[in-house]
Amino acid sequence: MSAIVNSVVEGSIAEELEIQPGDEIVSIDETKMQDMIDYNFLTKSDFLTLEVKKANGEVEVIELEKDFDEDLGIVFESAVFDRVKPCLNHCIFCFVDQQPKGLRETLYVKDDDYRLSYLQGTYITLTNLTEKDKERIKRMNLGPFYVSIHTTNPELRVKMLKNPNAGKALDNLKWFRKNKIPFHAQIVLCPGYNDGKELERTLSDLTELKNTVLSVAIVPVGVTKFRENELVQVDKQCAIETIEIASKYKRVCCSDEFFLLADKPIPPSKYYGNFVQLEDGVGSIRLLLDDFKKLELPKSLSVPKKFLFATSYAASDAIKLVCKKLAKIKNLDVEVLPVKSTYWGKNITVAGLITTDDLINTVKDQDGDCVIIPSIMLRPYSEDFLDGKTLDYVKKETGKDFFVIKNIYSMKELVDYLKTL
Repeated sequence: MSAIVNSVVEGSIAEELEIQPGDEIVSIDETKMQDMIDYNFLTKSDFLTLEVKKANGEVEVIELEKDFDEDLGIVFESAVFDRVKPCLNHCIFCFVDQQPKGLRETLYVKDDDYRLSYLQGTYITLTNLTEKDKERIKRMNLGPFYVSIHTTNPELRVKMLKNPNAGKALDNLKWFRKNKIPFHAQIVLCPGYNDGKELERTLSDLTELKNTVLSVAIVPVGVTKFRENELVQVDKQCAIETIEIASKYKRVCCSDEFFLLADKPIPPSKYYGNFVQLEDGVGSIRLLLDDFKKLELPKSLSVPKKFLFATSYAASDAIKLVCKKLAKIKNLDVEVLPVKSTYWGKNITVAGLITTDDLINTVKDQDGDCVIIPSIMLRPYSEDFLDGKTLDYVKKETGKDFFVIKNIYSMKELVDYLKTL
């Protein structure tokens, strides 16, 4: 893997230098780069020398002068220019391991790379963090990181991650504390393993690390029909107990699914602090509802329209609250259609795992002018669903128009669209 250019920003230095997609940035100031961390560090200078290998094989050496913090405007194919550190665990709850064949290739990739954690917010287990890695983290003052903890009981962690290094890796948390390296923590709650008293132990141990722990997100294990081990889904009683345990500790939040499973209202925004664990579904519903309250809705549409909201079962109650207010707009009819996951099984209720066939079966026979879906159903920056089929395929099979809401935490895009009708 190399520092291959994917695109350049319009009007940027890179465009002026005629750097093109497919070019390779071989070095900066005669220093080869491992990743975007090196790139960001090396480009913080007034004077740079770039060695660029063009897509046709020619090599150019470019000297340039720029402002200290001015970005070159290069977008790379990957944030890591050498080999991504692979995951060496075989977690009992691993979603990748239980996926059937035929999905997008990227869904089968298992990385456990501290650099991606720092750059992109992916979770790492610390089981493959080397002394060399730690030296670099300390030297470059990297952080915060996102760490999958699951449990601080060493023996239990080894059992859950199926890696003999899993228990030893917890020493890295103390090293983080000693070197003032902050991190966000994640706990995938598996009933019968790390819930109840074990969860109490984990949260108590994390409290000892004080402000090094920026936040803790607790999410329920996903149990699909493809899982072959004995894991069970979080039920109502487990959800209630988990919420109660989490409430005893600062900076600890349960994902929205726990409150839905427990039949409890979504907490106010104060509960989520700065909403730093949105990617784990912690506070996304609250953010959506609070944002919607601020929007000014049109009083009427110029022509009658009916919109179908295809959503996950997990988010359907929140979308129904939104639609209750949208229905007051004259000439607008709305209907919420929760998509049943026959592909993964009844226990999977999140929008990010909805497949094309399940979506098609939900909306094809429904009367409506347009189907509203969140962008989380699609691969980022594309119109591809996780089963490899496209939005165009869904449109063809259903004969309906679709409106994709890009910002899944807001309805502003939709409301702005309604104002044009």
